[in-house]
Amino acid sequence: MPCRSRVVSARHDGRVTLRGKLLVATPPLVDPNFDRTVVLLLEHGDEGALGVVLNRPGDDPVGDVLRDWAPWVCAPDVLFSGGPVEQGAIIGLGRAPSAQAGEHWAPVLGTIGTVDLAADPDRLDPPVEALRIFRGYAGWGAGQLEGELEAGAWIVADFQLDDAFGEQPGDLWRDVLRRQGGRTAWLADYPDDPDVN
Repeated sequence: MPCRSRVVSARHDGRVTLRGKLLVATPPLVDPNFDRTVVLLLEHGDEGALGVVLNRPGDDPVGDVLRDWAPWVCAPDVLFSGGPVEQGAIIGLGRAPSAQAGEHWAPVLGTIGTVDLAADPDRLDPPVEALRIFRGYAGWGAGQLEGELEAGAWIVADFQLDDAFGEQPGDLWRDVLRRQGGRTAWLADYPDDPDVN
């Protein structure tokens, strides 16, 4: 059953975690870094949270930056803006045939996980079936994300495979909102400029 505008969480080592969930920005989110974004949380715990923005494709072709990984990248084959933190950091998000951790593979949710981009892609075990690469990430300090959730800045939603590897990332914000149903789905029709309604 899809998550509605409520926090659905899992327990990990006795703590509530949103790892593997989507954060969907509510309109209008004042911070331009996150306006109409969908963030996949890769980590969430007592010390804070870390995720990547799934719907901000950039202009730089992956082949210009990480040529060896270009054959595995899903269209559009560009570096995505993963968030405003550490723009020099590059994160690989991949799909593998197995959810079991490997030397260069760390599962986040089932067969979706992070890939060590310093590794040789031909020797990766398990091998990568799909890949998206992000420059920078979204980060929150201890308690910061919880405060933003309480203030209504984000809607927590369940992740689906096409959210990370779909060919139309620009449609993702509206698509995720629409599949929530009810009043939450209405937000998908929020105008780009509320003054022109």
